[in-house]
Amino acid sequence: MKKSIHLVLLIAIATLAACADDKDDVQGEEYLVATPLTTNLGEFKEEAVAVTEPVPMVESGKIYAYQDYIFVNDLHRGFHVIDNSNPSNPNPISFIKLEGNYDISIKSDRLYADSYGDLVIMDISDINAIKMVQRLEGAIYQQFWCTVGFDVDWPQADFYDYGDFDASKEAIVGWEVKSQRISSEELQRKFGVGDPNVSFDLSNSSAESASPTSGDTGQGGSLARFKIVQDYLYAVEWSGISVFDISDLDNPKTLEDVYVNGAIETVYNQGDILFIGGTQGMYIYDISSPEKPEYISEFVHGTACDPVVVDGDYAFVTLRGENSCGSTESGLYIVDVSDLVNPQLKKFYPLEGPYGIGFKDDNLFVCDGDAGLKVYDKTDVNDLKLVSHFKDIVTYDVIPLQESLLMIGDKVLYQYKYLNNDIRLLSSFSLE
Repeated sequence: MKKSIHLVLLIAIATLAACADDKDDVQGEEYLVATPLTTNLGEFKEEAVAVTEPVPMVESGKIYAYQDYIFVNDLHRGFHVIDNSNPSNPNPISFIKLEGNYDISIKSDRLYADSYGDLVIMDISDINAIKMVQRLEGAIYQQFWCTVGFDVDWPQADFYDYGDFDASKEAIVGWEVKSQRISSEELQRKFGVGDPNVSFDLSNSSAESASPTSGDTGQGGSLARFKIVQDYLYAVEWSGISVFDISDLDNPKTLEDVYVNGAIETVYNQGDILFIGGTQGMYIYDISSPEKPEYISEFVHGTACDPVVVDGDYAFVTLRGENSCGSTESGLYIVDVSDLVNPQLKKFYPLEGPYGIGFKDDNLFVCDGDAGLKVYDKTDVNDLKLVSHFKDIVTYDVIPLQESLLMIGDKVLYQYKYLNNDIRLLSSFSLE
């Protein structure tokens, strides 16, 4: 009899405990939830474009060279225009405010730029009177973060609740953060997770490739998302290539996007071949039919941020495995692409935390982040030799021009003069 009573009591206690657990699960826990404050997207975009007097740089982006001018990206905010007719003494001209901007590319005095997923075209034939030509809405991409004002700080919160936010009509100008009690069921339903300790990184870097261009087309660095090849503009975005026919410079035709099987970051061309850098590998596409890039092959590596340049039979790929980039060891991958269908790793060299890369003749220039600018002799890819190492500077990307090397660091534009097998600092210009 006593055993029966004990059994009943145990069942009752267990039932009560389960009910208490269910109640706690229904009530949930307290979390900080951020909801966006929005405004009309059309009005917001109009206010996001302007040409002003030179202003101090906020955060270094990329560099782009066209004729005697250098365009320096101020991350997400626009770009600074600099007269470089005298490389020993560059002179700032203006600042083009273009919010939501990552990249530019220029052909025949027409500047193409992205802004919140739109393609913006400007007439720069008179550098002192830059004019807007047109804006193609949603031509490049339409992720929701494209319409977050970059002067808006991301709040500290456990979750971001976008509700019925419509990126095609609204722009985020601020956030409201409140404490909310959320059940595990609601966490799964609204946010797709049961663990609040999840986050994502919206940062990403970009620029244009340093492969040879025609005389009427500008030149950028290895972190490019934009690349003009003859009458076509290629813009890589997350997992696709946006293709534009720019034979009519003022009225580009938006062609069909090409899907890429991976997250992609940069674009470089060698002739009719595109080399796409991604977080999982390098993808190779044929653009002999320029309106429709055709997949050839890919070279897979571990997860890392990945710009690429190509010289002849070799692709030089820098991988940075830190923060949101991944856990792959940082370094330089040299890939044999003599057989485009079957690219093979030739050699690996460890680096600290590389970003951009470029080359001229036998010199290979590597921006190794906080570790400075490294210059290698690449005559023998199996035995790279360090020729110079410029330490105590932050390095981001380089453009090897015909007569000099441009490099962007932390709000500083550096220019170097080529020597026989080395380079010498020509000027440094603070953008602060």
